[in-house]
Amino acid sequence: MSATGRTLRCAIYTRKSTEEGLEQDYNSLHAQRDACAAYVLSQAGEGWILIQDVYDDGGFSGGNMARPGLKRLLDDVEAGLIDVVVVYKVDRLTRALTDFSRIVDVLDRAGASFVSVTQAFNTTTSMGRLTLNVLLSFAQFEREVTGERIRDKIAASKKLGMWMGGNLPLGYDAAGRTLTINEAEAQTVRWIFGRYLEVGSAHKIVQELEAAGVVSKSWSTKAGVLRGGRKIDRGALFHILHNRTYVGEIPHKKTSYPGQHPSIVDRDVFDAVQARLAENDLKTRKPGEVRRPQKGAPFKGLIFDSAGNRMTPLKAARPGKTTYRYYVSSPIQAGRRQNLGAVTRISAHIVEEIVANRLHELKLCIQTEASPDWSAIRNLIDRVEVTSDAVTLQFDEAMLERAIRDLGPQDRISVDRLERRGPDRILTIPVRVVKRGGAKVAIGPDGQSAIHHRATDPALSAALIRAEAWKRQLLTGQAKTLNQIAEAEGVTAAYAARTIRAAFLAPDLKAAILDGRLPAGLTLGAVTRQEMPLDWEAQRRLYAAG
Repeated sequence: MSATGRTLRCAIYTRKSTEEGLEQDYNSLHAQRDACAAYVLSQAGEGWILIQDVYDDGGFSGGNMARPGLKRLLDDVEAGLIDVVVVYKVDRLTRALTDFSRIVDVLDRAGASFVSVTQAFNTTTSMGRLTLNVLLSFAQFEREVTGERIRDKIAASKKLGMWMGGNLPLGYDAAGRTLTINEAEAQTVRWIFGRYLEVGSAHKIVQELEAAGVVSKSWSTKAGVLRGGRKIDRGALFHILHNRTYVGEIPHKKTSYPGQHPSIVDRDVFDAVQARLAENDLKTRKPGEVRRPQKGAPFKGLIFDSAGNRMTPLKAARPGKTTYRYYVSSPIQAGRRQNLGAVTRISAHIVEEIVANRLHELKLCIQTEASPDWSAIRNLIDRVEVTSDAVTLQFDEAMLERAIRDLGPQDRISVDRLERRGPDRILTIPVRVVKRGGAKVAIGPDGQSAIHHRATDPALSAALIRAEAWKRQLLTGQAKTLNQIAEAEGVTAAYAARTIRAAFLAPDLKAAILDGRLPAGLTLGAVTRQEMPLDWEAQRRLYAAG
């Protein structure tokens, strides 16, 4: 009994993150409990007594509250059976500040307190709460840093092509940090890829796999838990068809790296399957619906030869040399040469640049120095057809209408003149790919290059950027007058007055300056040294004339 005559019932809580060593006669949980029990005994003069119930969580992380021992402890606290919760260290109870706040709320409602043996904190005092919050901040920081280190290690290992665990793919067995081929399962995987190219129906393949009694990969974890061995449904089938592990790569998030394990599926077959998947995805796409982006091959699933065969992306790379990209007719990749179009193989760079240039001229896409907006282009186009003397685009009518709404009157007229093929509008770009000087180039009907490269005016671009910044300062009140800006910039007031004119150009003229598609008369001198009309149509006439 304490000097105040009150008995405090104490419960010890212990935790260990992993199960390692718990099978020993005396383990970490026992050591924590003995230290806490000794502390409770030392406080006997204060009326502390130890209850016999054991609250242990062996093999549970402190990052959440989903722990059976902790749940029982808090239930008993709320039931009024415990006055003091004793732990060896604060992080044994929790490593998360949000969880700690919930635990403290439970203790407060029950009139209970919390004590750490090695840190001597007591939540019944405001100073104890403050100190515990600071300590838990460091505990949470340590946990997050540890997690980052683990994630960084996994990412670095995958870049080296190492297998870092997880669900084993059908066709492989784990062998340390790599994979070995399970030939019996590998035959099933190859059959799945070949069969999908033949029928293009996931539903049919799922039915055939079920009829043959084929199930997903079955394996046991280190703890002896059996995983997998289930029916291969559509989701599992698509996961197999998209899995780059089968071509000898190790996927990590949205990237994949060359793996140390052998491939099961030929690269050409895998690429053909990806194109077929993309094509089937297009068939289910509703008009006006946003299309899934494609990295590295923007026309994947969209491009066809003149015989209607889809063309799939292909890379030709040699160690230490340039990697070339192509679109190749799928019958060629499958070893069949029947019903081929006039063009069976075309440089990806050439066809992509031809299309991007023409759409940019029509103001239907934005083209920066780095790259065109391929997401917008993919959404705009339903089909690209390559013949011996032209590239023909078929548009998604709903997406085209959306793009037209943002065009000026003159640009809208150009788009309205597009040829129609049934209900859809098409754009035919006359072009032939020929060899000149040992390299393939795209030639237009006039015999000149079909690809017009941009040439930016650095001085005019810099003046526009500077003018926009000054206009923003005036509009936001950051600067009250242009003279104030000129003084701060170290230029004359006359120079500032001439330069800020660029900020009042028509939006399409500003875009032309930044992307290098300048009208003949749009120069720095024309903007800064002569009167500029504020009417945008008048500006277009003035600078187009030169």
